[in-house]
Amino acid sequence: MKPVVRTFFKGLRVVLGPVMLLKERVSKPKGMVRDPSVQSVVNLQCKNLALYQFQTCPFCIKVRQEMRRLSLPIEHRDAQHDTAHRTALLHGGGAVKVPCLKINDGSGKSQWLYDSTAIIAYLQARFGKA
Repeated sequence: MKPVVRTFFKGLRVVLGPVMLLKERVSKPKGMVRDPSVQSVVNLQCKNLALYQFQTCPFCIKVRQEMRRLSLPIEHRDAQHDTAHRTALLHGGGAVKVPCLKINDGSGKSQWLYDSTAIIAYLQARFGKA
């Protein structure tokens, strides 16, 4: 029974994945416009952030849309197909669960923030001010 269920959900992902990606592209939000000097500071701060994600995960899409709204150039790391990123997520964060935002501070310590709602709240609190 287990192989049948896995095959069903794998087929469902194959069918729905492209539809979800198309919807994401069509419904791209307009990015926040900041003064160029402020945006350059935001860009520097975003170099300390990385989003571990699966391309067709609906929660990851939700986070990516918010990143676009806030005009945040955060690096996307594919934890589904890239084994190095998947291993880093497992060892650093403790679980292969996406979306996950890796936050590096100046001293080299990393914080791993799971859950799309928590990630969006963090991004809005840190970068949402126009």
